Amino acid sequence: MVQVVRKKTTREIYESHRTRKPPQLMSDLVLWLHNVRSMHNVGSAFRTADAFGIRSVFLSGYTPAPPRPEITKTALGADETVPWSHSAEPQDHIRWCRAHNYTLAGMEQTHESRLLTGYHPEPDTRLCLLFGNEVTGIEPDLLAHCNPLLEIPQFGKKHSFNISVSLGIACYHFLHISLPS
Repeated sequence: MVQVVRKKTTREIYESHRTRKPPQLMSDLVLWLHNVRSMHNVGSAFRTADAFGIRSVFLSGYTPAPPRPEITKTALGADETVPWSHSAEPQDHIRWCRAHNYTLAGMEQTHESRLLTGYHPEPDTRLCLLFGNEVTGIEPDLLAHCNPLLEIPQFGKKHSFNISVSLGIACYHFLHISLPS
């Protein structure tokens, strides 16, 4: 006998999510994209931020900012629901992190990086996750402000993820460790 599976309607999905509140770690989390070229990656960051209940998205350098059709298409409107700010100068976001007691964590493969899977911040930690350029990563002058530096464990030959995938993996990690067992 074949089991009939009934998918939820959009309205049913909305209703089931309407009363959910993200854990504190997620609602305090900030995603920062610096010198990310792809508008699709930016749109995906907004969509991921919305799905995980993340506080805000920072954009800096030449990272494109809304409103742009390419961002909105991928974000599915999350660029209008997630608070964001853009600054050509990354120092503005570093000052904000310091003023608001945020830990700046760089998502980068360095000799000093620790595996994301082994990073469990204290419960009251506020995190800002910095992601750099798709090819060159986080610039050295910004890496110096990041503590910790985190990398996603990988086992293949290409040793890289698309930024939108890295964002999803990192956000899921922090959601997973902040939920009760």
